[in-house]
Amino acid sequence: MNTLYTVDDLHQQATERTGLTDFGADDYLEGLDILLDSYRREAGLTPLGVAATREILIGALIARAKSEAALESFPAHRDIPIERPIFVTGLPRTGTTALHRLLSVDPAAQGLEMWLAERPQPRPADRESWPSNPDFQEINAMYAAQHIENPDMMGMHYMDAYTVEECWRVLQQSMRSIAHECLAYIPTYSEWLSKQDWTIPYLRHRQNLQLIGSNDIEKRWVLKNPSHMFALDEIMQVYPDALIIATHRDPQTVIASMSSVNQQATIGWSDTFTAEKVGATQLELWARGLEKFTSARGSYNPDQFLDVDYRELVADPLAVVANVYAHFGIPLEDEARAVMAAEIADSRSGDRKPVHSYNLAEIGLTDQQVTERFAGIGVG
Repeated sequence: MNTLYTVDDLHQQATERTGLTDFGADDYLEGLDILLDSYRREAGLTPLGVAATREILIGALIARAKSEAALESFPAHRDIPIERPIFVTGLPRTGTTALHRLLSVDPAAQGLEMWLAERPQPRPADRESWPSNPDFQEINAMYAAQHIENPDMMGMHYMDAYTVEECWRVLQQSMRSIAHECLAYIPTYSEWLSKQDWTIPYLRHRQNLQLIGSNDIEKRWVLKNPSHMFALDEIMQVYPDALIIATHRDPQTVIASMSSVNQQATIGWSDTFTAEKVGATQLELWARGLEKFTSARGSYNPDQFLDVDYRELVADPLAVVANVYAHFGIPLEDEARAVMAAEIADSRSGDRKPVHSYNLAEIGLTDQQVTERFAGIGVG
């Protein structure tokens, strides 16, 4: 591990790139320390892996510093209500992204765009002005480069600065993110994270939503993150009127697909995070997440939850959306139906058309192993 890859180095780099020195309360430092230690001792990072993970963490600190500065500049954010936000969660690769992006195009809704998740600030009301924003330009250029450097990854999960994305990028400001476990073998950090209370990260999550949506107060938030499964109690504490959509697909496909995505995202990063290691860690991680979610769910009003089957979503996405709106008592306007139909057509063509192949054997697992691990947990 590069000797400059230290807590001080990461903060210094974030400050040099932004001119900001205020990272807020120090509640994130324990997680950062443990994560760095786990990277050093366990991850087997190559020089490329060191550079990649270093950039991820600098990016999280930049987001935290930008968030602190913007929250200070816009104190009125504290009074902005967030009512009945929709959280799309479930095992990865179960249609969470497709459903999230579909719900988010409703003119009455708002999602968390990639560039604002990475560089929190009030969402400029004029979308046409975004390309002139330096933060937008930085994030857009970063993902444009990734399209060239790792086109296969974009076929699995298309991303650019405009797209609505997972809000683990906001939770990452608190150095609590399941995403780290998906990109490296870091068992010490994983064990530590499994025992953490997520209330403070979700309070910060809420502050960031209040900030980012301050020009769209009337719009309903639609959020998405498979790792929300690990923190349902904290979500319901911070967002007591949250509406939770849980997507489902057979676990064999989920684990094979998710492991393939993680392998593709981390090509050349590690000598330790082999295909077999990816498969084993992802199987345990997501089975544990579904266990925790299923156990916690029984404590809350069932009317705040809705289950969606992946096969039904693929077969007739608009019918699934109509059911979501009906279940939660949300009006589905004709304009929303029209833009959703256009979104479906767009998502199945061009650069956004999904292209992905995978199987369990490639990651050293069998159907039986996955079936046994998920047995008794509930629907996958």
